Amino acid sequence: MIRTAAMTIDQRILQDVPLEELRSENILWYWVDFNVPTEEETHVLHDFFAFHPLAIEDCLHFIQRPKLDYYDDHNFLIIQMVNQKTLSPEELDIFWCSDYIVTFHRKSSVEVDTVWERLLDSKKNKNLNPVQVLYHLVDKVVDQFFPSVYQIEDSLIHLEADETDHDKTNDLFEIRKELLKLRRIIFPMRELLYRILNSERIHMSKKNKVYFKDIYDHLLMLTEIVESNRELTKDMRDSYLSVNSNRMNSIMMTLTVITTIFMPLTFIAGIYGMNFEYMPELTWRYGYFMALGLMAGIALTMFAFFRRKGWFKNDD
Repeated sequence: MIRTAAMTIDQRILQDVPLEELRSENILWYWVDFNVPTEEETHVLHDFFAFHPLAIEDCLHFIQRPKLDYYDDHNFLIIQMVNQKTLSPEELDIFWCSDYIVTFHRKSSVEVDTVWERLLDSKKNKNLNPVQVLYHLVDKVVDQFFPSVYQIEDSLIHLEADETDHDKTNDLFEIRKELLKLRRIIFPMRELLYRILNSERIHMSKKNKVYFKDIYDHLLMLTEIVESNRELTKDMRDSYLSVNSNRMNSIMMTLTVITTIFMPLTFIAGIYGMNFEYMPELTWRYGYFMALGLMAGIALTMFAFFRRKGWFKNDD
C-alpha cells in the first residue's frame, strides 16, 4: 500500500494525494510511505522517484546494516527497528531531502503509523518539515528499544534474586542471547546517529541537531544498559559455575573419603575370603568378631582423622 500526505504552502495537510500532483507548485513538501508494498508498487521507486538502483536494491534485499548514503539530490538512510516478540531487526528505509521524505518498509510499523498520525493531527503539524519528520521516525524507533531492554533487565534482576537451587545456566545463556540480539541493533544505530550529527553533507539547523543529539544520548544510555547487563550475566555465570564446581568438589571428596575408608575393609575381607586350607584364623572361635571389630575400628579411626582434617566441611 502506498499512502501519501502533503504539506501545502498555507500549512495545510492533504491526504491521499495522487503521485502526479505531489510536485505541483502549491505543495511545500510531501511524505510518501510504502507500507508493505506489492512488487508492482515497488517499481514506483524507480519509475516516479528515479532513486539510485543501489538504494532500491537495498530496499528490496533486507536485512541491511544501518547506514547512510549520499546522492546528488537526496539522502538515503537505513535504520533498524526491533520486533518486540522475537527481538529480531526489521528494516526501515528512508529517502529524504528538503522537498520530500519517502519511507519504505516490508512489514507494518507501529513507529511509522504513530508519526503518520502525528503529521495528520492539525494541532501538531505546524511548521513541520522532512527533517523533523525524520527526527520523529528515528526517535520512535529508538524509543521502542527501551521496553525490550528493560524487560531483559527485569528478568536478570529476578534471576539474580532467585535463591532456589535450580540450574540457572540455561536462563543466563538465554538472557545473554537476547542481549546480543539487541546489541547488534543498538550499536550500529548509535554509530549511525553519530555520523548524522557530524556529517557535513547533511544540512540541518542547530535546533534540529539538538533533537538528534537527544536520540544519540538515548542510544548511549541503551548501550550502557546492554553492556552492564552483559557483564552482570557474565559475573553471575562465573559465580554460579564456581559454586557448582565447589559443590562437585565437595561431593567428589566425600565419595573419595568413603572409598578410602572401605579400601582396608575390602583388603581384610579379601584375605578372609581366600580359600586356604591352613589359615590359623579360620579355626579361631572369635576370629569373625575380631575381623568385624577390626574393620569398624579402622573405619571409625579414618573417619575421625578425615573429620579432623576438615574434609567434611561444606564450603557453600
